[in-house]
Amino acid sequence: MLAVREIDLHYGAAQALRAVSLEAKVGEVTCVLGRNGVGKTSLMRAIVGQQKISAGQIVWEDNDVSRVRASERARRGIAIVPQGREIFPLLTVRENLETGFAGLPRAERYVPEEVFSLFPVLRDMLGRRGGDLSGGQQQQLAIGRALVMRPRLLILDEPTEGIQPSIIKDIGEAIRVLRARGDMAIVLVEQYFDFAWDLADVVTVLDRGQVRMSGPRSEGDVDQVRSLVSV
Repeated sequence: MLAVREIDLHYGAAQALRAVSLEAKVGEVTCVLGRNGVGKTSLMRAIVGQQKISAGQIVWEDNDVSRVRASERARRGIAIVPQGREIFPLLTVRENLETGFAGLPRAERYVPEEVFSLFPVLRDMLGRRGGDLSGGQQQQLAIGRALVMRPRLLILDEPTEGIQPSIIKDIGEAIRVLRARGDMAIVLVEQYFDFAWDLADVVTVLDRGQVRMSGPRSEGDVDQVRSLVSV
């Protein structure tokens, strides 16, 4: 389980997060919602170690990883699909997937068949350069690259941003399959409310760097939550 405990995060003198807490359990999708600029991506960057926290604690699988480097967190099973995808445009699809090998022992340095069962288009395009793919195909590639790392915690930061509806549906189905496996915690950051609400087991709403609301979706009021995150 992931437990984020009252973390603060600063960019210089500006405070982006204030006493933010979050839990993500294996076999569940935890959705983080909020308007633009409220600290969602900063929270994800803190969890994976790309941004240092100034107070609080991040615990993963009963170990405090607050001061652990990002590369070591990846070796411990934490993977992120970043906002904007950040694939390598000049590398082929195969080479992009293989960049996920970095934190793996040598015996596990292969692309799991599951990647291609979830996203069949990637098998057909293994020799194509990443930059030649459509936005939706690049998003599938970014998720596939994260899955190559055999994550036990998968963070998806705005996976539907700029994506056509047919691929949004495919991504939603992939998230359901991964949740059903029961061996992975999933944290989903989303602006597309209906997509997030449909997938969520737990919902956390951020506002101005603080948690405004958090709890099981089944106990939430959809209209109230929507009002908190709508522009």
